[in-house]
Amino acid sequence: MLNLPQRTHIYQNHHFDSTRWDYFDSRDDDIVIATSYKAGTTWTQAIVAHLLFPGVDFPAPPAEMSPWLDMRVIPLEVVLNRLKAQQHRRFIKTHLPLDGMLYNEKNKYLYITRDARDVFMSLWNHYTGMKDEMFMLMNMLPGRAGDELPPPPHDIHDFWRNWITRGSFAWETDGWPYWSHLSNVQSWWNFRHLPNIEFFHYNDMLVDTEREVRRMAKFLEIEVPEKAWAGIVKAVSFAEMKQQGELYAPGGGQFWKGGAQTFLHKGTNGRWREVFTDEELVLYDEACSRVLTAECRDWLENGGKI
Repeated sequence: MLNLPQRTHIYQNHHFDSTRWDYFDSRDDDIVIATSYKAGTTWTQAIVAHLLFPGVDFPAPPAEMSPWLDMRVIPLEVVLNRLKAQQHRRFIKTHLPLDGMLYNEKNKYLYITRDARDVFMSLWNHYTGMKDEMFMLMNMLPGRAGDELPPPPHDIHDFWRNWITRGSFAWETDGWPYWSHLSNVQSWWNFRHLPNIEFFHYNDMLVDTEREVRRMAKFLEIEVPEKAWAGIVKAVSFAEMKQQGELYAPGGGQFWKGGAQTFLHKGTNGRWREVFTDEELVLYDEACSRVLTAECRDWLENGGKI
């Protein structure tokens, strides 16, 4: 008998509310795209959109078709009604750890992740690029649990020390003022044996995009005409997506200074090597030792076949 995930924590803060999933009426063929954050979510949404609609215009921008269900900003009733009205196969986004999800054996889960240090560098760009209106929206919206999302510090090193050593929830020890990337990864990794959860690593997607996109299609049981593949792979390249940033970025990029070009920043790995000191990397080692199994850490840093 398979060991199945159980919801053991409720996640509620300035960004999200895990209880919103309680009101979601799932369909057996639903796809859930899951990441902690800044690990390839928007990229994967674009990939799934192109797999479902090869060579034709989307009925709506991918971020609109594929809403972040746990996000507080858009009223739950609006999100649920939009999803209910969709006649095509649905793909929903979440940033929740698996221990905050209502797991469904019939759904298929794509879990996308990335080295924590690369996630941090992308998050720094995301955080410092957010408009004041977005902070106000998250912090002033009724129903917020916990502290406000503070403005970013001026120094990336201050942010790193807080992010890698402080938790936002009582059961987490890193991720402040967001949530733990490491705990998120470990929560999903613990259930990698389940046939309806498939893992993808940002490194592997960069190195061989076509291989990983084909693997997604196979896992999702989407049959794509062979003649459509070249167009799909080109469309989901970083250069093409950045060129059409308003189509792919959440809200068309309107919540960031510089718009979609800020949201879709570099799409590269390893920038942290020029930033972190040896002492700061010790903090990273300590955080990994607290949260990750050795096997999970090795895969998180390197990718490859599980």
